[in-house]
Amino acid sequence: MKQLSWKSVAVDFTLITAATAIITCAVFFFLIPSHLALGSVAGLAIVLANFVPLSISVLTMLLNVALLALGFLLIGREFGAKTVYTTVAMPVMLGVLERLMPDMTSLTQDPMVDMLCFLFIASFGQSILFKRNASSGGLDIVGKLMNKYLRMDMGQAIALVGMGIALSSALVYDSKTVVLSALGTYINGIVLDHFIFNSTLKKRVCILSEERERIIRYITDELHSGATIYEAKGAYTDEVRIEVITIVNMQEYRKLMDFISATDPKAFVTVYNVSEAVYLPKKIG
Repeated sequence: MKQLSWKSVAVDFTLITAATAIITCAVFFFLIPSHLALGSVAGLAIVLANFVPLSISVLTMLLNVALLALGFLLIGREFGAKTVYTTVAMPVMLGVLERLMPDMTSLTQDPMVDMLCFLFIASFGQSILFKRNASSGGLDIVGKLMNKYLRMDMGQAIALVGMGIALSSALVYDSKTVVLSALGTYINGIVLDHFIFNSTLKKRVCILSEERERIIRYITDELHSGATIYEAKGAYTDEVRIEVITIVNMQEYRKLMDFISATDPKAFVTVYNVSEAVYLPKKIG
């Protein structure tokens, strides 16, 4: 099996580290000073810090690790190295910032502006993560659990839990903080839903190529995906050719198109969006 080059892996994790750092800074400089419990693990940690004698970074780490362990136990090894890395990296970065600036106060002195700054900056970091096929862990894991066991859409599941976290701020903060937390959670949910939908979208790729055997081997051996072969007859020439059809996720699609371009630049490829692919078990008896 072809291995990823060390340069590709290094670039991937450099971008993921940068994105995680951007989101961490958004939390530290805008959420924490204004006590905004936007629906996230960090938001829950902000509320819990009022009841538990631990720092927000430590609480975030404990919650993230617990959710990650629960995900591995109930879902399986769907969470790759990238999710594990970001789940641990964010609270570590948050802890560093807490030590460097222990008395950090709001940069804007306005909770509303803090909320808007957080949404703008964090959304930029989240977009980088999703483009690298990664996530910040936390509520994404809760979303996958609810998607599997309650058949809920991931975006809706994350929004529901996030809103619960935002409303929990009513236990310790004033009504303005609660309203801003809920409003910020709603807006952030719209942004997340956009990225989640795009990341779970699949592509139906139809390929006509003289190098079909190499392409089929790449699909099955490298992408670990399936393929279907059809005979296609040209209406103009009556020539019979073999068409290869496969359904892949967005990350696999990018890899497949790169491989096809390098292998057969003259290949004819058509692509369709697939919102859902369902494999129904065969009934016996």
